[in-house]
Amino acid sequence: MIKKRNNKRKSSQSNFSKLSIFQNNKYKFKKKCPLSGKSAPIVDYKNIKLLKKYISENGKILPSRITSVSQKKQRELSLSIKRARNLALI
Repeated sequence: MIKKRNNKRKSSQSNFSKLSIFQNNKYKFKKKCPLSGKSAPIVDYKNIKLLKKYISENGKILPSRITSVSQKKQRELSLSIKRARNLALI
């Protein structure tokens, strides 16, 4: 005899419950860093137009998971934002 209870149970689950942390990342994608590459702008405390893109309305530095900036460039970016704040450029 074949049990049909298991089949009903599997079909009643939603698609989100089937997704797991350990599955392949075919639904997630990573953006490339906008500050690295050949035609990327230079991160500097004097480049205020660039720095304002990475600051929130309240004046806080946006995290790299939102801006998709690499770790190395995020460190440079935060350092240059802090320098610009110190010199009252921002």
